[in-house]
Amino acid sequence: MKVLQFALLLCLSFHLAQAQKIVPSVNQGRLEASIFELAKFGLQENGETERVAFSDADIAAQKWVVKTLGSLGLKVHIDFAGNIIGIRQGKDATKKTIAFGSHIDRVPNGGNYDGCVGSMAAIEVLRVLKENKILTDHPLEIIIFSNEEGGVMGSRAISGHLSKAAFSVKNSTGYTMGEGIMRLGGDTTRIAETVRKKDAMAAFLELHIEQGGILEKKKLDIGIVEGIVGLKWWDVTFEGFANHAGTTPMNARQDALLAAAKFVIAVNEVATARDGAQVATVGKIKAEPGAPNVIPGKVVTSLEIRDLSADVIQSVFEAIQAKAAEISETSGVTISFTPLDTTAEPALTAIPIQQEIEKATKMLGLSYHYMPSGAGHDAQDMATIVPTGMLFVPSKGGISHSPKEFTSAKDMANGANVLLQTILSLDKKLD
Repeated sequence: MKVLQFALLLCLSFHLAQAQKIVPSVNQGRLEASIFELAKFGLQENGETERVAFSDADIAAQKWVVKTLGSLGLKVHIDFAGNIIGIRQGKDATKKTIAFGSHIDRVPNGGNYDGCVGSMAAIEVLRVLKENKILTDHPLEIIIFSNEEGGVMGSRAISGHLSKAAFSVKNSTGYTMGEGIMRLGGDTTRIAETVRKKDAMAAFLELHIEQGGILEKKKLDIGIVEGIVGLKWWDVTFEGFANHAGTTPMNARQDALLAAAKFVIAVNEVATARDGAQVATVGKIKAEPGAPNVIPGKVVTSLEIRDLSADVIQSVFEAIQAKAAEISETSGVTISFTPLDTTAEPALTAIPIQQEIEKATKMLGLSYHYMPSGAGHDAQDMATIVPTGMLFVPSKGGISHSPKEFTSAKDMANGANVLLQTILSLDKKLD
C-alpha cells in the first residue's frame, strides 16, 4: 500500500510540475533591462532622456525596436504613418490578428516608463512565446505607435481620425507632423492606406503605467480600465471694464479678473458637488491689460471637462454655465464660452476583454481594481475600430510625464504576465 501511495504522490507531483510548466511567465529582469536599454536612446549628460517624436533619438529607438522584433522572427515594417508593425504568424492565417502595443516617444523632459512599459512588455510577451515554442491560433500583431505624445498620431491614422490639417502641427523638435511622418519612414501621400477597417483585428490590448496614484494608494497590482475619458475644451472670455486701480472705488468696478477668480472656484464646486469621477479644470488664465495699476478689463481662461460619459460632460458644462451666469449678473462682467476643436469622445473598453483581464489577474494571484483612464492613450482611438482592452500597473507617487516617474520591475512583470495570459485566453475564445 505504501508503495502504491508513493507512486500516486510521485505521479501527482509530476502532473503538477507539468501544469506549472504550461503557464509561461515573463522574465522580470529582462523586461527591466529592456526599459533601461530603450532609455539609452536620447540619454543626456545629466542622466535624463530626451526622445520627443521625430527626433534623432526617436528614429534611433525605432530602428532598435525593428531590429529586436526581426530577431524574434516577426515580419516587420513601418506603415505610412510611421507606426512600427510586427506580425507573428499563427496556426490559422485566416484568423484576424490579436494586436497589442503602446508607444516609445516621450514628452519633453519625460521619464522612462510612460508608453515604454507597454511597448517593452509587448516585446517580452513575444520573447516568452518564442522561448516556450507557443504558436497561437491567431496571428499576433505588435504595434508601436508613432507620436502618441504629440497627438496620438499613429493610432489616429490607423483608426481613420488623422486629418490632413494635423500635418502642419509642429512639436518641440520643430518638425511638423507631416515632416515627422516622412522622417520616421512613412508617407503622407499614402496615409489613407494606413486606415484599418472596423473589426479588421480580433482585439487590441494596451498595457500602460497608471499615471496616477490610485493603485499605489490602495496597494493593488492591476488596474482594469473600463474606458478612457472623453474631454472637451473651451476658451472662456470675461469682459469687464479696464479702469484706474487707484481712483475707481471697489463698489464701482467691473473687474474681469475678479469674476474669473470666482469662476475658477465655481468650476471646482460644480465638479465636486456630484457623485462620479468627472473632473473640470481651469489651467490657463490671461488678464488684460496686465498692468499692476489697472483693473483688468478682459480675461481669457481655459476650461476642460473630462468623464467617461459624454452626457456627464455636457451636464457639468451646463451647470458651470449656470454658475457663470450668476457671476456675470452680480459682477457686471460679460462671460462667454467658445468651444475648441481639441475634443475627444469617451472610449469604453470591451467588457468581454475586461473580463478576460480579470480572469488572468485572478489566476496569477494578483489584486485588481476597475477604473477609468483620465489620460488619453492610443487605445482610445483603437477602441473605435476594434474591441479593446487596457490594463494599468502602478506609478510610484502617481508621477508621470516626469523624469521622476517610476514603476518597479515587479509591477511591470505583473502587468506583462497579465497581458500574456489575456492574449493566450483571447486566442482560444475569439473567432
